[in-house]
Amino acid sequence: MRRTGKPDRVPFEISWGAFTPGLMEVYRSRTGSTLDPAEYFDFDTRSVTINPTKRKRDFSKWFTVPPPPDVIWDEWGYGMVHGSMEHFVEYRYHPLAECETADDVMAFDWPDVDADERFDGVAEEIRRFHERGYAVTGELYLTIFETAWLLRGMQALVMDFYGNEDIAHAICETLAEIRIRQAVKYAEIGVDVLRLGDDVATQNGPMMGLDLYRKFLKDRTRRIITAAKKVNPDLLVFMHCDGAVAEFIPEYIDIGVDILNPVQPECNDLTEIGRRYGDRISFWGGIGTQTTMPYGRSEEVREKVQEVQVQLGKCGGLLIAPSHILEPEVPWENVLAFVEAARAAEY
Repeated sequence: MRRTGKPDRVPFEISWGAFTPGLMEVYRSRTGSTLDPAEYFDFDTRSVTINPTKRKRDFSKWFTVPPPPDVIWDEWGYGMVHGSMEHFVEYRYHPLAECETADDVMAFDWPDVDADERFDGVAEEIRRFHERGYAVTGELYLTIFETAWLLRGMQALVMDFYGNEDIAHAICETLAEIRIRQAVKYAEIGVDVLRLGDDVATQNGPMMGLDLYRKFLKDRTRRIITAAKKVNPDLLVFMHCDGAVAEFIPEYIDIGVDILNPVQPECNDLTEIGRRYGDRISFWGGIGTQTTMPYGRSEEVREKVQEVQVQLGKCGGLLIAPSHILEPEVPWENVLAFVEAARAAEY
């Protein structure tokens, strides 16, 4: 992913390391394996994340109207209900939605995701993966923007960007400070790749203009990256952003992002992105989960792996993967075709 030298082959994984529940059932029945898919298919990376919290928290005081009892709560305090199918959920309850001032925001009971105990044992897990020859990623998704809107509500946060900047800055700055402490800990315990992620684009284009991105997110993300790389200059930083991301790529390069994910092919010109930026940033992904994986024939999956290798891998710097977790519509034969083609891919 540093675009130096000539690897023996193109590394690969299946994004998010697993399948949605329906496809996981197919995996179990077709393989008879009880292994995690990363182990069964022997992906080139392994991931670690923090331990569950031991804190018990009550978010009810942040809601004037009490949420119903079937709400599923995240440790950040936002609530969700089951969606239409599989793993999907609907985010309906936002604990900072009723805040009227920055002081209200600062009074929130923020989670302990940066506490030392949340990282207990993770360094040992990383060491075991390293001994087996794997690159290890540390997960820090929903880095700033996505957690900010989950806490505040999307509409309210976007309105804050224009009409109540103090609240938007208070939320984003607090998140940045928490993420800096998490990133430093990940760097200290030895991850090879720090995986950040904020979806700031839809499939039709950016969710926000570059002016808003620069005002609220860019420098805060830069500070996270800088702090982690100060601890370990060799650390690679990965940025996940679904959607039509091309406009943000120069911004990512500027703040020190090393790897772009997932380069969603349904809404990006992979050939153009590879041509313009392939000598300055690496790519992780490239195989469509709305097109090729569910609806292509097995031979088309193999051809697409070869095509993406040319589009994004001319300068090296490519880990080939589906652009997101694989949904139940994906035929098992296409999963096998992807793995076989990925294993055979050479630079």
